[in-house]
Amino acid sequence: MNETKPVSGWGRYPRTEARVSMPTDLDELRKLLDGGLRGACIARGSGLSYGDSALAPEIISSRDLGHRCELDRTSGVLRCSAGLRLREVLREVVPQGWFLPVLPGTGEVSVGGAVAADVHGKNHHRDGSFCEHARELTLVLASGEVVRCGPGRERSSAQAESAASGKAAGQTLSPGGEASSCGDSENASSQNSRQASGANGDFGADLFRATCGGMGLTGIVLEAELQLAPITSARMASESLPAANLAQCFELLEEHEQSHYSVAWLDCLARGPRMGRGTVYLAEHEAHGELRYRQRRSVAVPFATPASLLNRPGLALFNATYFHWQKLRAGRSSQGIDTYFFPLDGIGNWNLLYGGAGFLQYQFVLPDAAARQGIAEVLRRASAAGKGSFLSVLKKMGPANGNLLSFPTSGYTLALDFKREASLFPLLEELDSIVLDHGGCIYLAKDARMSETVFQQSYPDWQRFLAIKQAVDPAMRFRSAQSERLGLTGAKP
Repeated sequence: MNETKPVSGWGRYPRTEARVSMPTDLDELRKLLDGGLRGACIARGSGLSYGDSALAPEIISSRDLGHRCELDRTSGVLRCSAGLRLREVLREVVPQGWFLPVLPGTGEVSVGGAVAADVHGKNHHRDGSFCEHARELTLVLASGEVVRCGPGRERSSAQAESAASGKAAGQTLSPGGEASSCGDSENASSQNSRQASGANGDFGADLFRATCGGMGLTGIVLEAELQLAPITSARMASESLPAANLAQCFELLEEHEQSHYSVAWLDCLARGPRMGRGTVYLAEHEAHGELRYRQRRSVAVPFATPASLLNRPGLALFNATYFHWQKLRAGRSSQGIDTYFFPLDGIGNWNLLYGGAGFLQYQFVLPDAAARQGIAEVLRRASAAGKGSFLSVLKKMGPANGNLLSFPTSGYTLALDFKREASLFPLLEELDSIVLDHGGCIYLAKDARMSETVFQQSYPDWQRFLAIKQAVDPAMRFRSAQSERLGLTGAKP
């Protein structure tokens, strides 16, 4: 099915007209890649990246490309279709005593989207990012060729193609099995990939490292094989701790570094000695309890908030009220998975709260040595500009991985939401300078306006990524509005 319609990311900015195709199997996907598209294309899962990373003239939805979810109950190895939402996976694996080891702030993200953004969660300081638990990925390249890749190997696979196309119903790919050499397709993309990789199509782990965090630019993820974590309860033992200011937030996060999950909400509009006050939320999996995944009921926001209500006094009042309410509720409690990991999923269409013009989330990470000073400077500058946020989230991060465009690095990340207005963009350029001066970078999955210069200065492996991208997609068929803006894919789509 093909449909031309207006499309945007979760931030509702920017917006574009795109033709959206929804293939239901590998054959339909290959027909699209073999002449069924009119221009640049990008894969799209749930559409929850905030900016323009999943926007292009042609969008290929992965939502109907298989519904496989096969778990080895003994080892906890899961093979699943990339179009499945993380919540759908949890619904299947939690009753069997297994859990996704990394979860972002919403259960609606697709598995393919989690790979493309190499998402992180409240436990990055302990368990790293999503792709650090991926054993193998199955991709469709721009040539239509199906390949498997993993952190320790990579090769084309007729077995992977058979499984991905549904020809081997119920068959699970052998994690250690040998794969056949590349097929005989002679188009430019497959020739280039073989020339770059050798006769057996073996890049080592390069394609895996480029795909994880590569924002969908290397190929379309069909399936992922993931190592899950064991659990003995579907409940979380949580604790909330009030923090009087930013320094105390940092102190609490450091003091509870061994907590499996930790995150802090900040009042980004508080000034003076109260600047950065907030609440730190900690959690562990409970040792005993029922293994049943319960999805929270949600209440939908019916319409966009009038822009006149989204002013500094109104936001300051909301933040102050929320801080004192959380302070009164501080202490220990038992929570369900959805309540702790996905609090905003209880508010359907919460992106409408920022008004009809949409919003931008500004998320950056700074290394440990510079984090306290740099984050304090960002908060002071945003507050001085009168730009407030309902959602200001601080998390401690663990070491970086080897993925070329992956965001996390050892230090702290801060995410700030701002309603879109003309006066916001000069402020964000100032914040870019602060982030660069402190050795940080901006999260691609949240970005909607970063410049090519800022990107290249903050992602030192971008040229290595581009070389792999050119090897597997020399015609730059997979490209997005974001990749064009950042100079990764050449001519405008």
